[in-house]
Amino acid sequence: MEYVYSAMLLHSAGQKITEENVKKVLTAAGAKPDSARIKALVASLDGVNIDEAIKTAAVPVIAAEAPTQAAKEPAEEKKEEKKKKEEKKEEVSEEEAAAGLSALFD
Repeated sequence: MEYVYSAMLLHSAGQKITEENVKKVLTAAGAKPDSARIKALVASLDGVNIDEAIKTAAVPVIAAEAPTQAAKEPAEEKKEEKKKKEEKKEEVSEEEAAAGLSALFD
């Protein structure tokens, strides 16, 4: 997967996808480059319009903002659930406090 990512990174940076450039990206990322895989990747991408391939991908590519928005929604739901639980705890504790006070007057 890191080989495809390196090609996408080079493409988004406006660099040519060559064996040398892919190897540099993989090395910089700390991966051990495999020459055969790099050659296969570069050969398979030769003549491919990557922008068009992204547009017509079977799985839609999500914009950079979408994952952060999706991550915010569950976090907000969890905050609401936590708040509801705290409200329930407060109600119970008030009842317990009232019961404790009434014991003083018995």
